[in-house]
Amino acid sequence: MKRLYINEVAARDGFQIEPAFVPTDTKIALIDALSLCGYAKIEVTSFTSPKAIPMLRDAEEVMGRIQRVPGVEYTALVPNLRGAERALESRADELNLVISLSETHNLANLRMPRERSFAALSEVIRRVDGHTPINVSLSCAFGCPMEGEVAEGEVLDWARRFAELGVRGLTLCDTTGMAHPAQVSRLAEAVQARFSQQITMHFHNTRGMGLANVLAAVQAGIERFDGSLGGLGGCPYAPGASGNMCTEDAVHMLGAMGYDTGIGLAQLLQVARGLPDIVGHEVPGQVAKAGPSLTLHPAPDYVAELRAQFS
Repeated sequence: MKRLYINEVAARDGFQIEPAFVPTDTKIALIDALSLCGYAKIEVTSFTSPKAIPMLRDAEEVMGRIQRVPGVEYTALVPNLRGAERALESRADELNLVISLSETHNLANLRMPRERSFAALSEVIRRVDGHTPINVSLSCAFGCPMEGEVAEGEVLDWARRFAELGVRGLTLCDTTGMAHPAQVSRLAEAVQARFSQQITMHFHNTRGMGLANVLAAVQAGIERFDGSLGGLGGCPYAPGASGNMCTEDAVHMLGAMGYDTGIGLAQLLQVARGLPDIVGHEVPGQVAKAGPSLTLHPAPDYVAELRAQFS
């Protein structure tokens, strides 16, 4: 049975676009519950400006008060050197840096050209100097809604530049839900052939292909995936974005196919079913609503009468 590793991003990527502030105690309780489900990593928060993302203004308190479970890495997104310093002071196990491979999307999302982003992130990497693992998330690796297709060669070139700086991991992000399975297979094979870093895939379900893309990546040899509880989230710079790939739906699918994700599905579904109460609205996830496919239900009473009638 092949082992796969799932990273949960709902507490950061999922919450950051919610309009109503999720209380700090609620965030901590959710992360503590997720910590017991068997994740490889949980992205706890982002050490960005509270003015930029008010939802995550409690980053230090959340990171400081969660109950850390051995074997789970607690990671944080950091946009710059000051954010990295804050994350390190809060004992983040891993720093997640972000750059968009689309110049337009990088300007819209990060307010600077890609080369300036690269220079700023390079400074973070040099300052950390290997003391804390660093992952770099390459946004729009599968396409940009403002520029269109991002060439495979450009994805590989940016990945190479960060790999040469000694980062531990690279995440290829389908930030706006434009990827399709054939594209995922090609890029997964190309990246694995060139780099020894941990390779993670981060899919959105904007066009309903999230699970199909996960399967294509698994079949191409990828072992690490980001997911968001309930399918929560979505890129604010992608018109019609409907959220991230749903963690529990992916865990259910992969488990049914014989893959070991390390996650207890029953426990995860229990947590997922409480998510609508936290955010105040329904969420896209399906398995939490319908139940696992092998959960059986009693037949209607009249079926017994029909059996007797036709026996």
